[in-house]
Amino acid sequence: MSLKGKTALVTGSTSGIGLGLALALARQGASIVLNGFGDVEGAKAQVAALGVAVQYHGADMSKPAEIEAMMAFAAAQAGGVDILVNNAGIQHVANVEDFPAERWDAIIAINLSSAFHTSRLAIPALRARNWGRIINIASAHGLVASAGKSAYVAAKHGIVGLTKASALELATTGVTVNAICPGWVLTPLVQKQIDARAARDGLSGDEARVALLGEKQPSLQFTTPEQLGELAVFLCSAAADNVRGVAWAVDGGWTAQ
Repeated sequence: MSLKGKTALVTGSTSGIGLGLALALARQGASIVLNGFGDVEGAKAQVAALGVAVQYHGADMSKPAEIEAMMAFAAAQAGGVDILVNNAGIQHVANVEDFPAERWDAIIAINLSSAFHTSRLAIPALRARNWGRIINIASAHGLVASAGKSAYVAAKHGIVGLTKASALELATTGVTVNAICPGWVLTPLVQKQIDARAARDGLSGDEARVALLGEKQPSLQFTTPEQLGELAVFLCSAAADNVRGVAWAVDGGWTAQ
């Protein structure tokens, strides 16, 4: 398929899953608007190497005013957003009674509320063009829970609910809204968890990887950012014109248990 002439904005896209999604869409010809922190120039270079236009906006996704500025930037600099990928997210692990209130507020703001703000700002133009894609990156934790992750689980369940409600509101238009629900994905942050477990428990890297996956993911295989990117490309295709409000698990069997 070709996404030439389309612009995709991917939040939290300077590394990991978000960058994988941006690169997959760029390979199909979409212009890209990146967002996030970290190695911005490296991410821009990877996208630009695919021969597409790339812009960057450093909006803090916990701040609605900065999200509004980012969406205005995309309209002015990239001609608007045709494909919106809500990927930005943070994590904190603690039991409910020990969970810092400010961390709860930050996780809900970045993992859930930011997707509402980008969507509400993108939808009018998508409706007017009668074509668009909103892809919300939820999680297996948008479908099931784990102890110690109350804020993340609440936010990701909320993302699935937002996806369904938005999809219904847009059901008679050419705009679709769907969620992707990954399980364990091998990103730099997850690799740090593997390395820490190996050091803590005296395991090899492979043993630590299997131990981590074995707790939740029956396939004992990580999902890759590239696989998630290819699913996003499918959701942008004509074959997915009537895929609406889906929470698509890519979790090695995690939520099948």
